[in-house]
Amino acid sequence: MQGELIAIVGASGSGKSTLLNILAGLDRPSAGGVWVGQRDLLNITEQSLVQYRRHIGFVFQSFGLMPLLSAQENVELPLHIIGVSWRERRRRAQEALASVGLGPRARHRPYELSGGEQQRVSIARALVTGPEVVFADEPTGELDTTTARSIIDILRRISAEGTTVIVATHDLSLAAAADRQLEMSDGLLKEP
Repeated sequence: MQGELIAIVGASGSGKSTLLNILAGLDRPSAGGVWVGQRDLLNITEQSLVQYRRHIGFVFQSFGLMPLLSAQENVELPLHIIGVSWRERRRRAQEALASVGLGPRARHRPYELSGGEQQRVSIARALVTGPEVVFADEPTGELDTTTARSIIDILRRISAEGTTVIVATHDLSLAAAADRQLEMSDGLLKEP
């Protein structure tokens, strides 16, 4: 599983986004249990959950960028929250933005960026902490075909570099680019 690009496919409302939110520790299930590796996310302490979240990145469907912050400041935000020094935050954010091809756009605010550029900022923010796993909720859903292809290429590169990427998508080209596909139907996950 390490370094894989895994696509969870299914119709709208099938539970893909909910599953990602639960796996990322952002939501709790209404029933059952959730184990990620050796961690029981349902019975985990808040402090342990915070530690768990430090090892994951999340790309939100709506980008989730702070509108008054520059691209660089948006990418620095998770590092600021965990107490990384200003100089180190700046360096790592610049590297993350460069890795998604946005180094020259670092000072721009979200409203000055295209949808594809905003999504790349969101991906850079998810990567800046060096996560083991990146969860991406419909990362190509709001993008044109050409821009979506560039996002798919970035996600493939991230997984090739050893980070597991799990995407929820109904984009067939993204699903086809994945190493493995899982199908979500009526809240059940299965291999097709």
